[in-house]
Amino acid sequence: MEQPRLDAIRHWFDGYVQTFYDIDPDGLRNIQLKVEHTRKVCAVMDLLAAGEGLSGEETRIAGATALLHDVGRFPQYRRWRTFRDSDSDNHARLAVEVIREHRLLDDLPPDTCLLIEEAVRFHNLLQPPEKVHSPTRLFIQLIRDADKLDIWRVFLDEFTLPEEERASAACLGLPDLAEFSPSCLAALAKQQVVHLEDCRTLNDFKLLQISWALDLSFASSYRLLLERGYIPRLAMTLHGKRDEVDLSLLEIMAEAERRARHSGETTADS
Repeated sequence: MEQPRLDAIRHWFDGYVQTFYDIDPDGLRNIQLKVEHTRKVCAVMDLLAAGEGLSGEETRIAGATALLHDVGRFPQYRRWRTFRDSDSDNHARLAVEVIREHRLLDDLPPDTCLLIEEAVRFHNLLQPPEKVHSPTRLFIQLIRDADKLDIWRVFLDEFTLPEEERASAACLGLPDLAEFSPSCLAALAKQQVVHLEDCRTLNDFKLLQISWALDLSFASSYRLLLERGYIPRLAMTLHGKRDEVDLSLLEIMAEAERRARHSGETTADS
């Protein structure tokens, strides 16, 4: 992929999202949240590409993946008024539909199309499939990391706003109670990723995001996570008794620091 082709996809994205701006103020906040998220994921992707020493061609493919990974969010919200896939449709599958409908990759080599489409299709899975058709899992791992590294920013920004100013779909409609579900606490204590289907409160959803610190693939990702202080900052927004969380948090942060020091070490078995 050459730079003009990536620029063309970026130009298309700018025009595409504007077709969703004719909406009520609450809906516009939600749409703009995802537009800004996409732009920030692109910026994070550039940092990861540099940190991991990607070639120019690989960097441009990663950039296209970042631009396109969430384009399914816009038709999802227009139709269902939610970002919760279980209440609507898989936004990654919808993104691939948008890519094909608009023929965004038709003039690229088939192997390049496959790299981008599979990275978009699998970016939101708890674990990517063991077997993929693309020749490398690199771009799947990159977009999963870049996505998480900006989702932490998104939610920390949202949690600082008064409730009436938050993007209503961002927190998936979960109640903001001073409670933790036992299954979420147990997963965190075992250093496992919390499952979204186990989240019953906003506190649980925050535990899920804290547990993502165990699910990054690159040392560069861990260095960014630590530099930006996302996990301690997110923990500070929890409500209620958090003794169990604090113990788990110490172990998670120690593991994140270890992985940040081990360049080239992936965490696929986490």
